[in-house]
Amino acid sequence: MKLLRFGELGAEKPGLLDADGQIRDLSSRINDISGATLSPAALENMRGLDPNDLPVVAGQPRIGACVGAVGKLIAIGLNYADHAAEANMALPEEPIVFFKATSSICGPNDAVEIPRGSTKTDWEVELGVVIGTRAKYVSEADALSHVAGYCILNDVSERDFQLHRSGQWVKGKSHDTFAPMGPWLVTADEVPDPQNLAMTLSVNGQSMQDGSTRTMHFSVATVISHLSQFMTLYPGDVIATGTPPGVGMGQKPQVYLREGDEMVLSIEGLGEQRQTCIAARD
Repeated sequence: MKLLRFGELGAEKPGLLDADGQIRDLSSRINDISGATLSPAALENMRGLDPNDLPVVAGQPRIGACVGAVGKLIAIGLNYADHAAEANMALPEEPIVFFKATSSICGPNDAVEIPRGSTKTDWEVELGVVIGTRAKYVSEADALSHVAGYCILNDVSERDFQLHRSGQWVKGKSHDTFAPMGPWLVTADEVPDPQNLAMTLSVNGQSMQDGSTRTMHFSVATVISHLSQFMTLYPGDVIATGTPPGVGMGQKPQVYLREGDEMVLSIEGLGEQRQTCIAARD
């Protein structure tokens, strides 16, 4: 299934994308696409629905983040061998873990804000992993059974804030709109191998990132198992699993986002995002 949320910011409704690419309104069946509706039993109930029994959503509504009420947005740094090489940094012995504020989450096609004082706002196409069942001290062998589905996530980053403003990376990762998510949550049964997905990102029509989850240093299963040793993962938590090479910081010379720039992101089977950069709002 391809699940999504549509409507104005803060008033999104749950939906399902049917075989013809039409949005079907799920709001008469569930309240939201969030932790409570991502359990195996809840997803199985949704699979049993006939999309033809659900109202078609007319027009072209705004698409919101594909998961609502996210409890934790956890990210993994330097998790692609080829990205670490372009950054001239050694591969870590254990996953590098940081958090993005959940207030940074926005829809996949919403505008991305350039923060006040920013000189180095950057892009990162990433595979997002959405947890469906509670995970604590899980093994790698069992880890993927806790996944509800996958999505595209743009881990937008302000590199100067991240690397030169002291403390943790969270400063450069958490501005409003720095986590476009979606367009869809694609359930895990439709992604048999999360370690074999092509992923791309372009800026103003120029290809910048063209990679694959094959080059992940720590697999999705390894990341989930590792995180679960330190914190309980709950339904609706989202993990951003790292980015392939081609980020602005890795260009020679370096290139960063400016007002008016347009990013287009895709991951095989997970859809496409399109964002225009604007100045930070009050």
